Amino acid sequence: MSGTEGELERLTERRVTLIYRLDLIAQGARLTYDDGSAVDMASEKARLEDEVARLDRKLAVLGPAAGQA
Repeated sequence: MSGTEGELERLTERRVTLIYRLDLIAQGARLTYDDGSAVDMASEKARLEDEVARLDRKLAVLGPAAGQA
């Protein structure tokens, strides 16, 4: 596996994890910090959506190059 293929796989796995977390939030999951205070789920959802969009852009750039190898 080349470096690009490994990076592509890592980013794809990260994206799947983030989408899974977004699904849990959509189902009503609530998170807390170690000290017991609640995580702002609207902010967490927005953060995860931004990260998925960032990964989508990065995967779009890496994807075609990986297929040309």
